Amino acid sequence: MLLGQPGNTLVLLLAILVVVFCLFTFLHLAYSLTNEDTAAANNSYYQGILAWFRMPASLKLLSSRPWTIFTYMFIHDGVWNLIGNLIWLWVFGFILQDLTGNKTILPLFIYSALSGAVLYLICMNVFPGLRNFVSTELIEGASAGVMGIAIATTILAPGYRFFPMINGGIPLWVITAIYVVIDLAMIANLNAAGSHIAHLGGGLFGWLFMSQLQKGKDLSLGMNRFFDWINGIFAPEESEARDKTRTAVFYEKGEKEPYKKIPQLTQKRIDAILDKIGEKGYDKLTEEEKELLRKAAEDKN
Repeated sequence: MLLGQPGNTLVLLLAILVVVFCLFTFLHLAYSLTNEDTAAANNSYYQGILAWFRMPASLKLLSSRPWTIFTYMFIHDGVWNLIGNLIWLWVFGFILQDLTGNKTILPLFIYSALSGAVLYLICMNVFPGLRNFVSTELIEGASAGVMGIAIATTILAPGYRFFPMINGGIPLWVITAIYVVIDLAMIANLNAAGSHIAHLGGGLFGWLFMSQLQKGKDLSLGMNRFFDWINGIFAPEESEARDKTRTAVFYEKGEKEPYKKIPQLTQKRIDAILDKIGEKGYDKLTEEEKELLRKAAEDKN
């Protein structure tokens, strides 16, 4: 799990969150060191810098800072808030990436955070009890995106167990249920209700994402195509090489195949296919590889 290891989206996302936190922490420190008045320094930092990256509940203010609906998910002002999100992201993200490949984590995180932002805006501007806080309410943090990953992972593998030495372990669904109940309970504190509503919005998208994926519809494809396009701009040689490889393995167009190759079924070959699923996901297998897996399952039965 090295930072420079190719294809490790989870570590990349963790690194982005840490780097962004360090950058804003250094900016805060710079304001504090260059101003004798600590209160004035804090006010300058929070109003002059951080407020432009947190997402406001006020639709009028949001219209002047529309980018905050995206930037808020990477901002953490408190170190313990950051550490908590990193731990939860690592725990659930590691399981999800291991089961679905490395192309699921980032789109799911971003879509969940955006869904949390939308639910947050709706609730803050619709419910009378919350409208009193609209003018001052701002949210930040990766929690909505992490909640989406947590819910998606739990739907995919609810029986996954932690600490197996303790009476067989604690099922994943129990940990997630505690996580969700805490968020629901915190909504009762109206002063902090907005951020917890956003968490639940992220969780709802995580449920939708995994439900659709289990039906064969991958909601991350569009964003992954966009990332591939960006990668092609900055690394054209790699993109061209990949395209040439794809071209080389297809037959020329015709009414039928010149021959049908029946691959030899060996344990080594099956292990290689399982490794590919772990790295890239089942949807990246070729038809030949899928057929091999089906044949292996039939032979075992």
